[in-house]
Amino acid sequence: MNARSDREGTPRPALSRRTLLGAAALTAAASGTAYAAVNTPSSKGASGSTGTSSTSSAQRRAHTFLAAAMDAYPDHGDLRLTQSYTDQAGLFSTAFTYDNALAILAHLAVRTESGRARAVALGDALLYAQAHDPAYDDGRLRQAYNVGPYVFFDGVAQPDGFVRADGTANVGTQFGFTGTAVGDMAWAGIALSALARRTGARRFLDGAVRIGTWIEANASTDQPLGGYKFGVDGANQKLPFSSTEHNTDLVCLFGRLALLTGDPVWRQRRARARAFVEKMWQPTTGSGAGGFFYTGTNDGVTVNKSPIPEDTQTWTHLALNSRAQHSRYSRSLDWAATELAVLDRSDRTNSTVPAGQSYEGVTFSSASLLANEDAPIAEFQPKPNRNGVWFEGTAHLALALRDRAGHGDEARAHRLIASIERAQELLGTTQTIGTRPLPERAGVVSATSPLDTGFGFGYYPYRHVGATAWYLLAATRTNPLRA
Repeated sequence: MNARSDREGTPRPALSRRTLLGAAALTAAASGTAYAAVNTPSSKGASGSTGTSSTSSAQRRAHTFLAAAMDAYPDHGDLRLTQSYTDQAGLFSTAFTYDNALAILAHLAVRTESGRARAVALGDALLYAQAHDPAYDDGRLRQAYNVGPYVFFDGVAQPDGFVRADGTANVGTQFGFTGTAVGDMAWAGIALSALARRTGARRFLDGAVRIGTWIEANASTDQPLGGYKFGVDGANQKLPFSSTEHNTDLVCLFGRLALLTGDPVWRQRRARARAFVEKMWQPTTGSGAGGFFYTGTNDGVTVNKSPIPEDTQTWTHLALNSRAQHSRYSRSLDWAATELAVLDRSDRTNSTVPAGQSYEGVTFSSASLLANEDAPIAEFQPKPNRNGVWFEGTAHLALALRDRAGHGDEARAHRLIASIERAQELLGTTQTIGTRPLPERAGVVSATSPLDTGFGFGYYPYRHVGATAWYLLAATRTNPLRA
């Protein structure tokens, strides 16, 4: 996220991954939705993989960042969501639904009373947004909400917190974050189902069921490739494309609803979503190519062959239980680890990494590796670095490798997690949330340097709730996508 200035000196925000809901440039890519339930900690303990004090300290600081992002506007009530990015990103108090679902799962993953209390509070805020939408009463959640006051780029003040003066949820209209994506909804439902399981509170299961019902009513399709479509835009117009990532999320959500409600209809819906995902699989050919999942379809008939994103490789493994039942799909992890591998350091073109530092991980998609380093990612944004590390995806991969537990997987995952922890120590210093300084060395940046996703938007070195939450899930071995 980067704020630039236009010709008249008015700052303009860089686009986030979730800014472009409904844009054709997405080519049905994963929108990056939210999260899932929490598994029992491994025998190595919920405190992390290595058991070292440095790793435990890194996790505590990551959790401290999530708390700070949640508590940034204390004068605007206890009912609140978490600001997604630091102020420097130029998105003000925007709280993406996806990031907040992730935050719920990360708070649960640390397995402390304070974490559980924060997860419950965020779950109740999502339920409030669901019940107090300014225009609809059908169970939907919007792409993002405002959680604190600010003056927008046009000089118009946004004075409210998460709850507006009239009692409605404060939808992020200033940036156009008014649509409803299936992926965002699925992750919110996964998070609510995790709360239902952990707390036994019926309200969380009811909210998750409302989400699943909305998705079935608004996104199911009988087109040749089947599955579920992307959702609706801010004008409530259905979007025509379907995402592998979204349908992967639904494999988890519908599976959980089947288990928690006992209603077999959710198993049928899960099978529909899974069938779509499996149609996106490109088997390994005789030449060794393949072994990955495509991003989705624009028309329900033709599979999009490019770009190939990282999350469709890692989330599919986590959701499909490929280690136990579908070993051929686990090859997608090797594809991501090899074909999307990057190393960022100060001598890379357009790198913002300080001298003497280097970070390894993966980038967003195959197109990120071919980005035009001589042109801005988009208007008012900087030029990209082809070697920029996407830390959210790096955490996805680390967790999936630990889950697969094949030869060399734990060692590779350990290196990736160490890279993320080093970034938390050294990158994104002096940043703020709600104008408040952050605790030292707390929170993981989205990317080491400006990174072009290949889908019309970028990631930048700003501390981010989503990246931090995924780090905590990887560090605690918590698979959010297994029903």
